[in-house]
Amino acid sequence: MKKKNIYYWSPFLTEIATTKAVINSAFSINRYSKEYKAYILDASGEFSEKKEELEEKNLKTICLHKFKYIHLLPKFGKISSRFSFIIIFIMSFFKLKKIIEIQKPKYLIIHLITSLPLFLFTLFNFKTKCILRISGYPHLGFIRIFFWKIFLQKIHKITCPTLATYDLIKNLKLVPIDKLFFLPDPIINVSEINMLKSEVVENKFNNYIIAIGRLTKQKNFSFLIDIFKKINKNDKDLKLIIFGSGEEKKSLEKKISFFSLNKNIQIFPYTKNIYPYLKNANFFVLSSLWEDPGFVLLESCFCRTFIISSDCNNGPKEIIKQNKAGLLYETRNETDFLIKYKQFLNLSQSEITLIKKNALIACKKFTIFNHYREIRKVLN
Repeated sequence: MKKKNIYYWSPFLTEIATTKAVINSAFSINRYSKEYKAYILDASGEFSEKKEELEEKNLKTICLHKFKYIHLLPKFGKISSRFSFIIIFIMSFFKLKKIIEIQKPKYLIIHLITSLPLFLFTLFNFKTKCILRISGYPHLGFIRIFFWKIFLQKIHKITCPTLATYDLIKNLKLVPIDKLFFLPDPIINVSEINMLKSEVVENKFNNYIIAIGRLTKQKNFSFLIDIFKKINKNDKDLKLIIFGSGEEKKSLEKKISFFSLNKNIQIFPYTKNIYPYLKNANFFVLSSLWEDPGFVLLESCFCRTFIISSDCNNGPKEIIKQNKAGLLYETRNETDFLIKYKQFLNLSQSEITLIKKNALIACKKFTIFNHYREIRKVLN
């Protein structure tokens, strides 16, 4: 029996968690499905940077352009990135339309720069069914809600990464309830993470807190540096290690120097194998203003690393579950963070073990296999 094709649309400018979700989702379909075959659309050459990973997972891309122009696009800054998104929109308009019309995939699953496929499906009648995969916490102002009510009419299904986002979209009544699904992201590739975290890497750190993510406003690392300055007064040997890159790197480094904390706070570029550093940390801290669900949060759960997280919308509250799988502090509240930090220090080893066990259980619904079981319900 010839398999039906599923195409993934997810252009990106820099390394983000959604990219991992797209690759793992396509991988889950090709690994477990007897009915479907998944491909990833490469809009500007962005997936050429993931060539090694795609080959390992036996995933093929379909390039919209022979010329890969991703390296020419500005990547950081709100205005610069918006400009790049507009360029990708314009450059991909007719190419994407042609692919859908000629190749007629059964489904087109869209993640990032969704405005283009939403616009195309509003203007034209395709045989392909479009599935909108909401990635990250949706900031829905009046204007976006207005346009979504127009553009979502011809969308086949909408999937949400958390139950809170599912409830948000449901209560807005943007689409009929039978079009809406809760679909956990495929974050945990059990065999892959187990292999990577057992690798021997040069880890010069001990007695450290770890934070991971893009150096952007969303991740709120400036707040974390302020907090660490206060913690450091009582523990001069403790270190804060941040892995990530982004537009706020210079301002964060400037703040670290201003506080004379260069020996205690260090920023390193994101590394593919973060797991050895993660599993050996005192705890992982998530300081974000929003997450949905929070990829590194779940990877920390799987690595059995203790978690202290902001209670931001939407993912952490669902995962930590009233401090059963970690400790939640009120977002942007320094006093509450310090209370939770002292609470962590006073936990017994048996209490820490139980919390880590609960975290491991919480992350199981975010495995690749569970994702496939749930996406199969969306497809069928």
